[in-house]
Amino acid sequence: MSVTFILDGEVIELAEVDPTAMVLDHLRYRMGRTGTKEGCAEGDCGACTVLVGSAEDGGVTWRAVNSCIQFLPMLHGKALLTVESLKDEGGINPLQRCMAENGSSQCGFCTPGFVMSLYGRAIGGSGSDMPVADVLAGNLCRCTGYGPILAAGETVDSLPRDDAAMAELLAVIAGVGASGTWGGSRWYVPVSCEELASLLAKHPEARLIAGATDVGLWVTKGLRSLGTVIFLGSVADLAAIEETDEALILGAGVRYADAHSYFARLHPDLGELVRRIGGLQVRNAGTVGGNIANGSPIGDGPPALIALGAELTLRSASGRRTMPLEDYFLDYGKQDRQPGEFVESIRIPRPGPDAVIHIAKLSRRFDSDISAVCGAFNLTVEQGTITAARVAFGGMAATPKRAALCEAALVGQPFSEATIEAAAEALKSDFTPLTDVRGSSAYRLETAANLLRRLWLREQGVTISVLEMADG
Repeated sequence: MSVTFILDGEVIELAEVDPTAMVLDHLRYRMGRTGTKEGCAEGDCGACTVLVGSAEDGGVTWRAVNSCIQFLPMLHGKALLTVESLKDEGGINPLQRCMAENGSSQCGFCTPGFVMSLYGRAIGGSGSDMPVADVLAGNLCRCTGYGPILAAGETVDSLPRDDAAMAELLAVIAGVGASGTWGGSRWYVPVSCEELASLLAKHPEARLIAGATDVGLWVTKGLRSLGTVIFLGSVADLAAIEETDEALILGAGVRYADAHSYFARLHPDLGELVRRIGGLQVRNAGTVGGNIANGSPIGDGPPALIALGAELTLRSASGRRTMPLEDYFLDYGKQDRQPGEFVESIRIPRPGPDAVIHIAKLSRRFDSDISAVCGAFNLTVEQGTITAARVAFGGMAATPKRAALCEAALVGQPFSEATIEAAAEALKSDFTPLTDVRGSSAYRLETAANLLRRLWLREQGVTISVLEMADG
């Protein structure tokens, strides 16, 4: 079946689709929609921002995404808006008019991306409850004209939009999968976990793609061939969220932007960590399960979830199995996922009343940057004694990893500065980090220990600067 999506209210069907073709290229070179620009081809600058709509709760939920790293089949069952979609009877949208009158555009190259991010916020899309500056963290202006752009976003912060007809169209096309052949390779868009499990039983070598925030760069920068591909964005089961008194259970396909408020309720540090995972466009595409399944040693999500005691459920055509999240990561580039298996869900226990938690990432740039070190601490303190400890780090080893010696130095000891110092010293024997462009081995060891010290200081009421935590 063809890739089917809605563009400006019109149903578009593409019979022959290269599964590694990007939405950006199709817009510019096949549809003549050149307002969407390519700036970086890696999802960092936001010049290529478009809005993708999904049928949810009887309406349409719009999300700003980077079209430069969105594969064309990922549009199947969705709606699309580009900067050309915003024309009103006067030929210009109120937001665009405000930006023009406010001097919000200089060279103009990045302007369509800013317009689309701000428009998504104004119509109540993902991120509409966020400050303008947070919504635009994933949009870069090389002329540095941020002041007038922010002012325009704050001036036009609400725009009416009637998507009733589009919601009806989406309800029809969203529940049907798609598949195709290109260059001898197959690609699939399943719509249920049962269908996904069946496909993986037949094609255990298939590449699974959820948000493509990492895999997209394999193609745009590495020019890699992906072979058989299965796109997961239409599998409704994987987007389920269940919140109970005991735990938060997330389907592996839950986007980070959608999980943000749930994570923040588990603990404010976890909410702040998620807020800094890329720009909004990245969080609108990237999924919690994809961040785990990818197995990156510098992924921000896994260290925090490991420290909180998360469990992972994997599924295949033959059944399910559950494991502690830390056991999933075996070595660099190697995870405990058998042929035919996929990550189905993540269960995160709700912290107890005696939990002392600190989660932080250190990066060279505060927003939209990869971590040099990400540390997560979860201590149980009862009557002044540390009775349990879970300490995990990213960026310190070949995988996200617990700090066993540090934990041993904490458990059974009084919750005191002396204990924290002893555990910080033990931490140096837990890891032998690499030196790379994000930081030296010595820097990582020192800042990892400092994160533990910050936990102690914060518990003593000492204010820790958020910006200070960005650069270690």
